[in-house]
Amino acid sequence: MNPAQKALWYIESHLPSELTLEEIADVAGVSRFHMVRAFAAATGFSVMRYVRARRLTEAARSLAAGAPDILSLALEADYGSHEAFTRAFRDHFGLTPESVRSLKCIDDLKLQEPIQMNSSVIENLKPPRFETSRPLLVAGVGDRYNHENGAGIPSQWQRFHQVVEDIPHRVGKVAYGVCCNGDDAGNFDYIAGVEVSDFSDLPRPFFRVRIPEQRYAVFAHREHISTIRQTINTIWNQWLPASGFKLADAPVFERYDENFDPVSGNGGFEIWVPVKD
Repeated sequence: MNPAQKALWYIESHLPSELTLEEIADVAGVSRFHMVRAFAAATGFSVMRYVRARRLTEAARSLAAGAPDILSLALEADYGSHEAFTRAFRDHFGLTPESVRSLKCIDDLKLQEPIQMNSSVIENLKPPRFETSRPLLVAGVGDRYNHENGAGIPSQWQRFHQVVEDIPHRVGKVAYGVCCNGDDAGNFDYIAGVEVSDFSDLPRPFFRVRIPEQRYAVFAHREHISTIRQTINTIWNQWLPASGFKLADAPVFERYDENFDPVSGNGGFEIWVPVKD
């Protein structure tokens, strides 16, 4: 079982128990930093949001079946009070717990069923080369995402291509897609940008990120860009656990050179993953 599969098994078999990201990562045998990325690559969810959605779903089932004690359900779902549970329940389903209990129906609710793990990976991922990157300054169009709403990234690249000529102090023609400032909840900044020589005249709307000197495993993705998730899933859940390396706390980025065609999505690019022994 890969880290995401181990995490799914542990979550589903311990759903009524107290769960933490640290505990789930320990069971999977990886760091929290690795766990957040491996789980998202395989499922499209952040770990703890999936836990919360599963618990709220099971609570909704109990309420529709007539559960009399909402506070007990709240505590089982790891909420400290009736009020906190009600807020989370309403935010997730658009109805209060009392309403669901009264309706005795969950057919129209957005339930989170257990994920049947799709372990789709690339069977023969080409081994990476290893490089120590030089320090880079990258500026461009940025936004904050979580692993459930990353579908907005392609439209972000469209915005980037509309304004790239307005980025001052540009160096070369290579474009970068940088994932940085990630947290345990699966939120991260994504910057579609270019290398610049300095940030001094960068207009306010543009984002910026410093990529430090760092050892990277560099993977070539030669298929259409739409298949990037399969490659990333293979890296996080197959290559990295078997490699003997650990994920370093540094930006992960895609590197698009002149061979990549942003119109067709063909031409290939590289995925740079920071590693340490």
